[in-house]
Amino acid sequence: MEKILIKDAHIVNEGSILRGDILIHNGVIEEIAESISAKSGDVHIFDAEGQYLLPGVIDDQVHFREPGLTHKANIATESRAAVAGGITSFIEMPNTNPQTTTVEKLEEKFEIASKTSAANYSFMFGGTNDNLDEILKVDKKSVAGLKLFLGSSTGNMLVDNEAVLEKIFKSTDMVISTHCEDEETIRENLAIYKERYGDDIPMNLHPIIRSEEACYISSSRAIELAKKTGARLHVFHLSTGKETALFDNSIPLAEKKITAEVCIHHLWFSDADYDEKGSRIKWNPAVKTAQDRDMLFQALLDDKIDVIATDHAPHTIEEKDNVYTKAPSGGPLVQHALPAMLEFYHQGKISLEKIVEKMCHNPAILFQVEKRGYIRKGYKADLVLVDLNAPWTVNKDNILYKCGWSPFEGTTFKSRITHTFVNGRLAYKNFKVYDELFGERLTFDR
Repeated sequence: MEKILIKDAHIVNEGSILRGDILIHNGVIEEIAESISAKSGDVHIFDAEGQYLLPGVIDDQVHFREPGLTHKANIATESRAAVAGGITSFIEMPNTNPQTTTVEKLEEKFEIASKTSAANYSFMFGGTNDNLDEILKVDKKSVAGLKLFLGSSTGNMLVDNEAVLEKIFKSTDMVISTHCEDEETIRENLAIYKERYGDDIPMNLHPIIRSEEACYISSSRAIELAKKTGARLHVFHLSTGKETALFDNSIPLAEKKITAEVCIHHLWFSDADYDEKGSRIKWNPAVKTAQDRDMLFQALLDDKIDVIATDHAPHTIEEKDNVYTKAPSGGPLVQHALPAMLEFYHQGKISLEKIVEKMCHNPAILFQVEKRGYIRKGYKADLVLVDLNAPWTVNKDNILYKCGWSPFEGTTFKSRITHTFVNGRLAYKNFKVYDELFGERLTFDR
């Protein structure tokens, strides 16, 4: 592989911004300096022209729908959209069809990704009430972690047997990532509004049905169990301000046993948007109040929340355009997550360095991803070049998701991702994803 020399970039990395050059050889960062001279004719020189160079984003929660739900999405289409959004590595969830709850099914997904993924990839292994034997077979060095649905599950993936749950927590030292919503609370709330409205419940009641109480009950129970068993717990997609008080910011991330994530939609939207967006912003957990949104953002800045992710979960527009009880929850986000966070930078809400910490460095620390998530000598050259002053508007002509829609349609972002490098190879440039695939299976330093 030829060498690539990226010249004159503002390099955003490890809490600082340095203007300089990066030399890449065989997909690995070989040198970082204020100025690097090309020493031979086999170096391809790429002039960044002072644009901002970030580590590739690591998205720790996506649903790419393969196998079994590929009318909505697949690894090929969604990984291309991810690369266009500056996401160079993803961790995909186990609630596909069939579910990823055996080692055999897990390896089948790795095989699909090895042939179709434009980005680097790993998968969560799914826990159920009766697959502890399979959980114990998982190689923690080659799999991202364990996913448990403590609410809002599909198939048989709701883990609601408390004895089994405690046994799982005690039996693995993998990161256990959880979806926390209390099903009993949700069922009671849903029954009230279904009696009043039938199936056509107003969409703005979604955060009342999937309430703050439902989230807090489940999150606090999971944290209590993690403290009791010593398990390594990561709580996905916080949606309430109340939950943020459950998390700690007094120790470095690498030393935390209990961590949290927030998703783009819970930072961007509020319940005031349901009247306009309807089911397009129906997620589980629900988008809640503006106060919740503000508290989540503050907890992110205060390091009580450690990671920003997408929970990318596409459905067809025909599926989303159903009445409340039949419209599925979830939406596509990987292509627009980083531009959305850069919009917050323009608004003065967060620094570029903090965005990189939460989207690149911290997922690598939390999951112990090997040699990714930073711009460092000897690390894989997963890199994203951003023009902070190149406005563009999200529309159907530039959306790359297989489902063909976005909750951000009509939004104009000030920043544009111009180039994405995956393992040192140019995978995306100005709205074009190249056909050649450079994604690799993630490995973990455990």
